[in-house]
Amino acid sequence: MTRTIDLFAGAGGFSTGFKKAGYKITKAVEFDSSIAETYKNNHPETKMIVDDIRNVDQSDEFQPGEADLIIGGPPCQGFSMAGARNRDGFIDDPRNYLFKHYFNIVKRVKPRVFIIENVKGLLSMAKGQIFKEIQNIFSDKNRLDGDSYTLYWRVAKAVEFGIPQKRERVIIVGVLNGNDINFEELWEKTKDDITHKDKSFFDRVTIADAIKNLPTPTSDGIIDEPYPETDYERYIAGKEIPQKIYNHETRVHSEKVLARLQKIEVGDNFQSLNENIKSVHSGSYGRMSWDEPAMTITTRFDTPSGGRFTLPDQNRTLTAREAARIQSFPDAYRFYGNKTSINKQIGNAVPPKLAFFLANFVDNIFLQLSE
Repeated sequence: MTRTIDLFAGAGGFSTGFKKAGYKITKAVEFDSSIAETYKNNHPETKMIVDDIRNVDQSDEFQPGEADLIIGGPPCQGFSMAGARNRDGFIDDPRNYLFKHYFNIVKRVKPRVFIIENVKGLLSMAKGQIFKEIQNIFSDKNRLDGDSYTLYWRVAKAVEFGIPQKRERVIIVGVLNGNDINFEELWEKTKDDITHKDKSFFDRVTIADAIKNLPTPTSDGIIDEPYPETDYERYIAGKEIPQKIYNHETRVHSEKVLARLQKIEVGDNFQSLNENIKSVHSGSYGRMSWDEPAMTITTRFDTPSGGRFTLPDQNRTLTAREAARIQSFPDAYRFYGNKTSINKQIGNAVPPKLAFFLANFVDNIFLQLSE
């Protein structure tokens, strides 16, 4: 089993896909104790380090050579033009500490490969200078004690991996010490490998394909596992179908919100209302269509004003279980914490199905490197 460390692990979306592909997640880091509780309950075999990445970086938790792979998505809110113009300013800017400590742990462990998942805007931020600086930092032998990483990247569209949402993220792959790989060739080979085992893996999936077999939500969120009717539902249910599944709680909206939702047809949004609704989201109060994938699942998927998250035939937004399905979490995956925390866990997660593809992709990278 390939030894893997998951930094910024969240609820465990990245880890779930890699574990399904046979990887051994030895350690994970998550600073939010509520979110870490979900991870620990679903991945009891992994050592979960509940702490700020700054403290973990300063400790002796990680040792050289203890993992072959590091995965994670350091948030990039602090990346700045000032940092892009000055290498030392970028890496040492306190606003970029999350990225800096990800880098420091990669530097210490020296995995053969690392993967960063991030918003696709990272590529164009500050006219591309931010991303160029990230490339420079990882290729700088002076910073890595004589070693360096070659970076490859690709914008991954969730819909192209049989995931029912229009999520797009940049995937950055670092390979140790200039070992050139044929990135595009291996990417396509991985698609062929998976299709050979699962012919429907990359098929287009709609909201109906993903959640229509779920029953009416309950007050405690616990339901009997419904019979899977589509290829996607069978994938989510897994070989060992759970008897009960969780997090399918009834959504309660105010009378004012319900009155608004009743006026909105499939495909429409707040613009259909004769009201002056101020929203930062263009899809506010949007009603989904059964025949289409969802928009990107965010941390506000249960809020009508948060985007196009109202069901096609009901005046309510998505439950946590429905959102988790659209994110491709297995039905057996249970989320812990209050509503706000669970929404954050699901909305910020790497879709496990995409992670499973990336795990198979890394398998092919390791094979090519060993030739």
